[in-house]
Amino acid sequence: MSTNSQKISVLEKIGYSLGDLAANLVFQTLITYLAFFYTDIYGLKNNDASIIMLSVGLVAAFLFNPIIGAIADRTKSRWGKFRPWILFTAVPLGVMALLAFSTPHFAYKGKLIYAAATYSLLLLLYASNNLPYSALSGVITGDMGERNSISSYRFAAVMFAQFFVQVFMLPIIEFAGKGDKAVGMETVMTWLAIVGTVMLLITFFTTKERIVPTDEQASSLKEDLSDLIRNKPWLIMLTVTILIFVTLAVKGGAHVYYFNNYVDAVALEDFISPILAALSGIGLNFFGNDPVSAGFGLFNAGGIIFMMVGIALSKKLADKYGKRDVYMTGLFISTLFILIFYVFPPKSVLLMFTSQMLYGLFYGVTIPVLWAMIADVADYSEWKNNRRATAIIFSAMMVGLKAGLSIGGALVAWILGLYGYLHQDAVATGQELIQPESVATGVKMLMSVYSAVPFLIAFTLLFFYVINKKMEVQIEKELIERRK
Repeated sequence: MSTNSQKISVLEKIGYSLGDLAANLVFQTLITYLAFFYTDIYGLKNNDASIIMLSVGLVAAFLFNPIIGAIADRTKSRWGKFRPWILFTAVPLGVMALLAFSTPHFAYKGKLIYAAATYSLLLLLYASNNLPYSALSGVITGDMGERNSISSYRFAAVMFAQFFVQVFMLPIIEFAGKGDKAVGMETVMTWLAIVGTVMLLITFFTTKERIVPTDEQASSLKEDLSDLIRNKPWLIMLTVTILIFVTLAVKGGAHVYYFNNYVDAVALEDFISPILAALSGIGLNFFGNDPVSAGFGLFNAGGIIFMMVGIALSKKLADKYGKRDVYMTGLFISTLFILIFYVFPPKSVLLMFTSQMLYGLFYGVTIPVLWAMIADVADYSEWKNNRRATAIIFSAMMVGLKAGLSIGGALVAWILGLYGYLHQDAVATGQELIQPESVATGVKMLMSVYSAVPFLIAFTLLFFYVINKKMEVQIEKELIERRK
């Protein structure tokens, strides 16, 4: 295996991170708004939205990702294995992101077909772009310190995208649509598609693949799959990834319902009014006059700001204590601050905001570590088998991501249906839509117990993950010697 210098410039780290910023403008929108878009903007019934999100998502997870991973590992071009995928999917991904959140005027059956078709194509293009992008981090450098650094840059960009989508996007949708959320959503997604495409092109032009497998390391798909099945750290990380993204999809998707159906509007307005006045005093008038959308944005803003602090701490902690132990600790503590939402009454707005910020701090520590651990699993496979199959290992993790997102998103719509949630077309036009009292209980459970359970299971599984700090050092040292 040939390598060049393993040190990465700041410019390349920033260029690489812009690719995840672009992808997360799509991904965070799916987590935060897809269920809400289908039920409250596009007008799908809860069960129909749940079926589309689950069935399409699982097909994408278990069909699209393995195929793309296998093809990407066998791609040969003057740009490398993975960079050409980023180049050629940049524009189609942006176009499909816009179409998936558009609201054409079809009959109800036509709406179902359109939603299923656009969501399928969006996930196919997302896999074709983001899977090779993720695998690229495993071949930019073999230096684990540099890899931790790249992950920190990358997930700072992720937090920036998450901050925009979860804090500003709902007020901007309201403003751009002048009260018509469908028009506002299409306007916002148009600009996100343009900006995201430009960022992906920057990623392509600023990065370089340095770890290039030699011909002797070539392997068949059967050998790659056999290596995966025998790779216990990979099996654990696959399961952990599914569980993590189930929680992120459930919790993230529940936020907008939580503020619309559980949090006391008067207590929320009293709490956020001084904050909005202070922001207005320095010229930051982002949130408009709706206290619910403003509270939703500020709630997410607090969590994300503290996530950024956690991300900033992540590299030093991972370098000192090892990725596994840091990940487990951050995951467990963040779970406690999810569970505590179960005891908050609707008027406890200060406690809600405080818990969200502390959750963000400790979960933020884990964010860069997850993908650095997956890159370590690729190294572990090479160390054990003397063959490197980076993309198929990352594709398996993308299977986990997509499966978790699909299961979690479907659970949001399905569980709300169990508690009696009414979708937008459930009452005659012109009547105020009033949800049953049971919906508040369902939303509270989504924000607390239902969100916490997958995190707790993932924490338990990590006790069986063998790549600790000592093994990280051993693998890195021995692979460097081989690659020379």
